[in-house]
Amino acid sequence: MGLAPVEALKGSAARIKRGLNPCMETDDVLTASLSHPLRIPPKTIALVGKYHSRDLSGLLATLARPLSKRGVAVLIEKATASNFDASTPPPCWEVCNFAEIGARADLAIVLGGDGTMLHTARQLAPYRVPLVGVNQGHLGFMTDIARDDLHLSMDSLLRGDFLPEERMLLEAQVVRDGEVITSGLALNEVVVDKGGISRLIEFELFVDGVFVYGLHADGLIVSTPTGSTAYSLSANGPILHPQISGVALVPLCPHSLTNRSLLVADKNVIEIRLVRSIDARAHLDGQVRFDLRVRDTLRIRRAKVSICFLHPPGYSYFAMLREKLHWNEESGHSARARERAV
Repeated sequence: MGLAPVEALKGSAARIKRGLNPCMETDDVLTASLSHPLRIPPKTIALVGKYHSRDLSGLLATLARPLSKRGVAVLIEKATASNFDASTPPPCWEVCNFAEIGARADLAIVLGGDGTMLHTARQLAPYRVPLVGVNQGHLGFMTDIARDDLHLSMDSLLRGDFLPEERMLLEAQVVRDGEVITSGLALNEVVVDKGGISRLIEFELFVDGVFVYGLHADGLIVSTPTGSTAYSLSANGPILHPQISGVALVPLCPHSLTNRSLLVADKNVIEIRLVRSIDARAHLDGQVRFDLRVRDTLRIRRAKVSICFLHPPGYSYFAMLREKLHWNEESGHSARARERAV
């Protein structure tokens, strides 16, 4: 996936003109603060639902109708609309594909789990459409709003009180015989693995053209800060705060006790050169797959586009980690001390 199309640029320019593009340009350092709300109420909102889920029909309807009554134009993503239960009277909305949503929507509300957010982010990042996540999955590291809190949260959203936060994406290219044969975006991670054959692969890792190491392993995870709580976490990778401008390189079952995770800058270009394998593959967010051959190079860099998440008032990244990872709460003494300080 290359540069944003003309339609994406037009949609982005329209939002900037209305003051509805809360996230900064991707050339800037990721210093986005969560202390400055959106403030400008959205006029057009898109709804994107969990893939092939008819259970969301009632929730979509009860969300769309109040938005329409408050003067908000409601768009619904095409695949989401196709799964809408015919027994539920459809609200007043317009069915659109992602390109049309990108050109017209001020933001998109995503009802699903992190997988739905990943897919939507890759589709809408070129258009710079901010995303609001409603958790319909399990862990939900990226979906802040619980289903029971949805309507109360919508009041804050329509007042413009949500807090923007920029999230970087990765661009991956497969280079074969000196030519780029395919490419794509990833919000969480790019993974090279051994595929369906239970045998180690051999590859060489380069950063900015400098050789780092050769490795026999099941694979390598190249993770963004957003993805550091996903596959990378299960492989004992580090948790990176979203505002860190870095990329984690996490080996998968390396055949060496000395290979550990590395953290490199987001401006570095990472190359994985396949030396030996039978069925190696590259995976983008676990949703897009490229088949790899020996002597292929997987080139990974920070993408030119990024995605903006909108968080409800009071959102805390560390509170989210405590809840999702079941970390211990602070002791009663520490809680009382903090209360006195406030």
